[in-house]
Amino acid sequence: MFQEERMDQIMSLLTENRRASIEDICGLLPISKDTVRRDLIRLEEQGRIIRTRGGAMLPQLSKEIDHYEKRLHMDRSVKEDIARAAAALVRPGDYLLLDSSTTVQFAAESISYTDNIVVTNSIDIAVLLSSKEGVALHLLGGALQKEQRFLYGPRTMAALADYRFDKVFLGTCGITAAGLSNPYEEEGMLIREMIRSADQVIVLADASKFGKRLFYQVAGLDSVDILVTNREPPEEMRLELERHHVETVVTNSKPAQTQEAQEAAEGGDA
Repeated sequence: MFQEERMDQIMSLLTENRRASIEDICGLLPISKDTVRRDLIRLEEQGRIIRTRGGAMLPQLSKEIDHYEKRLHMDRSVKEDIARAAAALVRPGDYLLLDSSTTVQFAAESISYTDNIVVTNSIDIAVLLSSKEGVALHLLGGALQKEQRFLYGPRTMAALADYRFDKVFLGTCGITAAGLSNPYEEEGMLIREMIRSADQVIVLADASKFGKRLFYQVAGLDSVDILVTNREPPEEMRLELERHHVETVVTNSKPAQTQEAQEAAEGGDA
């Protein structure tokens, strides 16, 4: 087995467990401890892991976020399963607030609307819902973040302050036992206000978001009512979810692939 293949296997193990010992990796791959150490050194040089005493872990502070269009196609089947489970939580007449995440966009497409009102800061969700029956649409105004395709800023915050909702559907780039985080301070502040404006907070997050922590801390798990995901959360986070009485809805999807594994499966195309 080539080193790149071994490194992909190690990254898959770390994605599932967030950390692994050298013994764990040797149990997965028929290689020596010295070979594992060399592979871990290479992965650390690439910035993909942090070596620990006797093993490795994934970096918790994530700094790079792919553009919206790329994220929309990553782990699509997993996101669609999560979206369908989330859409089933909507009732006729619900007033809904939808953020600009890709998984929430899939949920917006899956919802069967009956006399629903939807407010969003996503230009893509607005276009999607403009042709749907049974839904009245309101688009929050503001400045456009072109790469991630959401509206934000003082005008967006001021408009949001006038609304109240039955449910808010949120995606997240990272979720840990400490809560939700976001790479953009402006969007993080807006999401915090979204949480305050809704009776029920529903977070949609595939397993690749577990253990990731980003620049701006949005909210603790005490602000979440329902988490919809494709895999049981890690033990520490599961205990915190239970402590804060967060309902966890788990679909039957396979765990989300790492970006590297997905690109390999697609022949290296982004």
